[in-house]
This record gives sequence, structure tokens and C-alpha cells, in this order.
Amino acid sequence: MVDCSGDLSLSRQCRLLQIGRTSLYYKPHISAAKLELMAQVDELYTEDPTRGTRRMCGALKKRGVHVGRGKVRKIMRMLGIAAIYRKPNLSKPALNHKIYPYLLRNVPITRVNQVWSTDITYIRLNGGFVYLTAIIDWYSRYVLAWRLSTTLEPGFCVEALKEAIDKYGCPEIFNTDQGSQFTSEEFTGVLENHDITISMDGRGRALDNVFVERLWRTVKHEDVYLKDYQSIRECRQGLQHFFERYNYRREHQSLDYNYPAEVYFSQVDVAKAA
Repeated sequence: MVDCSGDLSLSRQCRLLQIGRTSLYYKPHISAAKLELMAQVDELYTEDPTRGTRRMCGALKKRGVHVGRGKVRKIMRMLGIAAIYRKPNLSKPALNHKIYPYLLRNVPITRVNQVWSTDITYIRLNGGFVYLTAIIDWYSRYVLAWRLSTTLEPGFCVEALKEAIDKYGCPEIFNTDQGSQFTSEEFTGVLENHDITISMDGRGRALDNVFVERLWRTVKHEDVYLKDYQSIRECRQGLQHFFERYNYRREHQSLDYNYPAEVYFSQVDVAKAA
């Protein structure tokens, strides 16, 4: 937001934005020990996403890492993850957050572009980390678009959404969780402007967004954990190759060992012919 080449001085811009001048030069630092803990928590969560802070601490202890629940809770919040299970007391939505119902319970998924979905996951790097978002077609498992970001601001999610719509048209229903990135007016506005029906997971429900959760496990076990990316540039290039292979050269058991691209474009071509 601050323009170093503009006519207004930096001090004036900071006063207008109500931020401290020194914050312009602050670069957050995360210790190597904390990055290692984040990587281990991510691995354990990917292995079993029902692990809460208690079980996570127990699993870390078996690895020789002794850490309290408070620190694990902070790490999980930083990674944007939480144990998935039915909770007796549902948490309240954020203020001014419009509530969208979950529309896909017991709905058969029978065609491409019927339902798209998205989520965010943490990707570890050597000495840092980034966040990954992807948009997937539920029927074909085809990854329509993806983006990396160093922050959890909604911008990179909006960019991926716009790219998917520009390339493939609009789905009938778009499903997300109730994260702030997806409940933001910036994100929901794009969906509403294209007359796309919005569906949002019920809080604490484990299976509402299962296709994206499976995608994250595949990304990490078949690429991220094996490659150990050193930089954002290397990560972006590696994920580009991975998603190309995932879409066009990786057989899926649930698709009768066909490729997602085969399933997606075969139905799209039939629809165009009709």
C-alpha cells in the first residue's frame, strides 16, 4: 500500500494509513527451531488430520520433541490447520461474516463443473515457508488453478479463482470452508458477480471438503517432502511440474485409473458438441 516512488513522503503515507513508520522496515524472523517444529507439525497433521493439540504433543514426544500444548496450538493456528472432528460447541463466525449453508450433503456429483472447491495449505521451504491454494473440480479431480503466497491475505485466493473462471467458465456451486480468505467480500464478490452458488463447510465437519484434503496429502507426500524446496522460485517451478503431472499423467483409482484431464475435458467436449 505504501508507494516509495510517489509524491507523498513515507511519513505522510504512514500517517494516512495509521501505521508506524518503523513497521515499513520490520522483517519478521522465524528461528530455525520454530521452522523445524512447523515442518513436523505439518507432517503429522498431513498423516492424520484428526490430531488435536494433545495427540500432536504425544506424536511429537515420540519423535523426541518435547513441547507444550500452548506452543503447538500457536503453530497450528499459524499453519491455518485444526483437527477435523465433530465439535459439540460450534464456534461463532467472525463479525460481519455472512453465513452460507453447506449445500452438498447427500448431493450426487455426476458431472464436471458441477462443484468446484478450494482450500489453503502450508508448504515448507528450507529456512521459510509459503502458503498454497488450489481450485479443484470435484467430479474429475482436475486442478483448475493454483497460487503461492507468503501471507494469508485473500489476494492470492482471488487470483486463483479469477484464473479458473477465465480459463474454464463457471461452476454451478463453489464450496469452501469458513476461513477469512473465502468469506471476504473480495472473494465472495467474484462468485456472486458470476452468479455462482456459494456453499460453505459446516464448522468442525471432517468430510465437507475431502477432495482438497486428499489433494494436499498427495502434493506433500509425492512432491514437497521428497523435493525439500530451497526457495519460493524453486517451489513454484516444482509445483508447476507436479500439477501438470497430477492432471495429465497421474492415474487416479477413483477415476478408474484415468487422468483428471481426460475425465474433465471428455465431458467438456461432449457438452460443447451437444
